[in-house]
Amino acid sequence: MSSVLDQRPAPAVPGPRPAAARRRTRVLALPEARWALAALVLFLVALPLELLDAPVWTWAPLFAATYVTGGWEPGWAGLKALKNKTLDVDLLMVVAALGAAAIGQVLDGALLIVIFATSGALEAVATARTADSVRGLLDLAPVTATRLLSDGGEETVAAQDLKVGDLILVRPGERVGADGQVLDGVSDVDQSTITGEPLPVAKGAGDEAFAGTVNGTGALRLRVGRDPSDSVIARIVRMVEEASGTKAPTQLFIEKIEQRYSIGMVTATLAVFAIPLAFGSALQPALLRAMTFMIVASPCAVVLSTMPPLLSAIANAGRHGVLAKSAVVMERLGQVDAVALDKTGTLTEGTPRVTGIRPLPGSGLSEDTLLALAAAAEHPSEHPLARAVVEAARERRLPLPEALDFSSVPGRGVSATIDGHTVQVGSPGRLLPAATGPEAAAVAESEDAGQTAVLVLCDDTPVGVIGIADRLRPDAAATVAALTELTGRTPVLLTGDNARAARRLAAEVGITDVRAGLLPQDKVAAVRQWESERHKVLVIGDGVNDAPALAAAHTGIAMGKAGSDLALETADAVVVRDELATIPAVVSLSRAARGLVTQNLVIAGVFITALVVWDLIAALPLPLGVAGHEGSTVIVGLNGLRLLREAAWKNPVRGGTV
Repeated sequence: MSSVLDQRPAPAVPGPRPAAARRRTRVLALPEARWALAALVLFLVALPLELLDAPVWTWAPLFAATYVTGGWEPGWAGLKALKNKTLDVDLLMVVAALGAAAIGQVLDGALLIVIFATSGALEAVATARTADSVRGLLDLAPVTATRLLSDGGEETVAAQDLKVGDLILVRPGERVGADGQVLDGVSDVDQSTITGEPLPVAKGAGDEAFAGTVNGTGALRLRVGRDPSDSVIARIVRMVEEASGTKAPTQLFIEKIEQRYSIGMVTATLAVFAIPLAFGSALQPALLRAMTFMIVASPCAVVLSTMPPLLSAIANAGRHGVLAKSAVVMERLGQVDAVALDKTGTLTEGTPRVTGIRPLPGSGLSEDTLLALAAAAEHPSEHPLARAVVEAARERRLPLPEALDFSSVPGRGVSATIDGHTVQVGSPGRLLPAATGPEAAAVAESEDAGQTAVLVLCDDTPVGVIGIADRLRPDAAATVAALTELTGRTPVLLTGDNARAARRLAAEVGITDVRAGLLPQDKVAAVRQWESERHKVLVIGDGVNDAPALAAAHTGIAMGKAGSDLALETADAVVVRDELATIPAVVSLSRAARGLVTQNLVIAGVFITALVVWDLIAALPLPLGVAGHEGSTVIVGLNGLRLLREAAWKNPVRGGTV
């Protein structure tokens, strides 16, 4: 190994390196959020005054201010759309609210404005947070790197200034400064941000290392193989931005028919007013009939057909630990017909644990004694495998003997003196490369079971093998079965982990289609292929490497407990309590909400049709028209609130309501 690996870092930058700032947009920094909050506060102040029959002058100005603060932005957006010869739901909502106020239904109109403004604010916040997380992803890449000079010296340079062919030094605990090939040195590198692998990967001469991954206890010398602007981390940033930007605009069902409905209602209102005048009718009766027509045909009931069921579903899901970021997300969840799952941290717990303890024949050790011996030697180590061994010993409450003369060799393992004996714990291939006896059989047994084998030597004699694996979530198999039943297709496993471990785990949960060894761009390509086949894909993941696929999918769900910031912000929904079984439950809830939306649209359509026909044929009295219109609004609103009930949450994994 080159002597340059032992050199101390040059004090090019005095003082500690400042931590990267958390670039997160404050909610109230968004104008949509400020206006929505103002409208909500004004509405809540005016509401009790109006309900308690206070003088009109006490609550009327407050409601008027509610209309202005909550309605001016969507109204302005609607007018700009109208300028482009387009009628959209923004203008319809404002007109409907003003129409309600014009006939004395000031409270109803204000409520409509508040709901619409709040929905717009939530969408703006979600968009801003996604942009924040994409920018924050750049913090994963180091700001500086140590470049080695031709004269044997070194210098600290900005990572973005590195060029292909430069030699860089990565010391223990540092982030790798650029994508490149290891020239010399041995270390374990945590590259879970890129591949999703649960355990650090041993790197030596000839291996590839990625920018942003974290070096372990060894030192590495690398030759830069890619320009920093083309590193894997930089490509992840671009993929998330591109996927978010090119993803088809999402709309609620009612918004898809808004053009025809808007144009039809405006045209019909004008016709109802003009035609009687053309045939000699007096102005006042014609105007009264047209006003009645506009009221009974207004989209209040139609709009409320959609929002209450979806908002109720969002609230119910939130009570059970699933955060859907908007009504559009809740609607889209029920449309999915294909599911792609990540492995580490999604189907599995994401933390390595001891899953097998195999004392060798003739060692004279029990499982507990072998585990205590290994844990004592591993106790000073920070390696994830070492922590798993120590934690297993703690769970069994085993006393650990004192370990002396501890040493650690990257890629090989640890060594310590315990009770006068030299104990070594580490990689079987490095500690005993020519093993052929019982220890080789125990190692093979562990690996065949999908475990990482750790060999324990005492005075250079093999005494046992400990198997470590990332454990499957208890509800993983049942969740896969429930998603298969809901979509009619078995979910697909997309993982950056090795094919052998992925296939073994997939077999345990009933998945047959396994795509292993994938980089982030490979996951995106798989999702886009299914989307091109007209599938609506649900992607479930938790890591930075899953974020591009979450953004590209029809709907993305992130696991919240250990999920990266980028995955949590990019996903459309988050499983806050980290319970995998809630995912099929929320898909079922979304489908129930879509069913109620259809029911409500039918109810609203029947009321509107009946009232319109009555007005056209027999001059519907205005008070009766208002009563019918408001009655239909109340009915669809109450129908939508049914999803707030606890009984509406049905978890197919647990066999019913939870």
